[in-house]
Amino acid sequence: MLVLQTLCLFVFCVRTAGGKDVVEMKIVDEPSSYGFGNSNLQQFNPGGDSDNRLKMRVQPANVSGPPHLFHMQKKCFSKTFENYKYTFCPFSNITQHEQGYHWNPYNGILGVWQEWEIENNTFVSMEMQEGDDCGQIQRSLKVKLECGNTTDIISVSEPSTCHYVMVFHTPLVCHPQSLLVYPTLSTELRAKWDQLEGRRYRKELTEKGYKKRLQLIFEEAGLRLTAKQRNQLSAAAVAKEEKQNEQQGVNFNSLAHCSQMYRRLQQEMEQLKAELATYKNVNTTNIVNNGTAS
Repeated sequence: MLVLQTLCLFVFCVRTAGGKDVVEMKIVDEPSSYGFGNSNLQQFNPGGDSDNRLKMRVQPANVSGPPHLFHMQKKCFSKTFENYKYTFCPFSNITQHEQGYHWNPYNGILGVWQEWEIENNTFVSMEMQEGDDCGQIQRSLKVKLECGNTTDIISVSEPSTCHYVMVFHTPLVCHPQSLLVYPTLSTELRAKWDQLEGRRYRKELTEKGYKKRLQLIFEEAGLRLTAKQRNQLSAAAVAKEEKQNEQQGVNFNSLAHCSQMYRRLQQEMEQLKAELATYKNVNTTNIVNNGTAS
């Protein structure tokens, strides 16, 4: 795989003209214009478009949740940990920028704002999903909101491959009731929840049935995505990427694109091998049958 990546990067960097075998190359002793020390990279636009070169594969969901958090919508917060700069734009996206003087540092989107994680009538974390490609999956990140004297990114971890957790401190969640879900609902949805709690108390519902109906209330409030919305988002993102790939043709414009094309070729090869094996089996069977008949 390492050899393939190196080859793809070489193809991306060097193009031969007129089919000539010899290509003149000039080595420039100059630091990368990306990463640490790049003043353009340090500038971020309010509202979540943290880097004009980075494109979100899906649009952020509507702003929802505790109203006192809404004013953070047009702000971004940055912090650097171990050569990686993270920029969190609430209700928009989270980006990661690798710092350093080396070629092709990683600069990408870890997740786009989609929904709230809710437990025990409490907003637990902001779900940032549908980030950049990471092999066969998309990157994602959970932002856990905790009380703090200042507004700041405290830590970023990666519990599993390409799934991140960020701890974010803010005075806005220090009140004991600041992250309760019930007060943020409309009068109609509160009434539905009250009725649901009554049915649960009277044991008219199983715990599974109760949780399913409560989830529907959260979806109706716009706090959680419905299954239909998830499918639509994924389908739209895939269609967009396929269109971009068609426009790009066979040009390897990034390592991620190179890896994606490699996986596609692997799948096509496996399919061809299976078809070839089937074809051989059919021919062998026909030969045996013909020999028996004669």
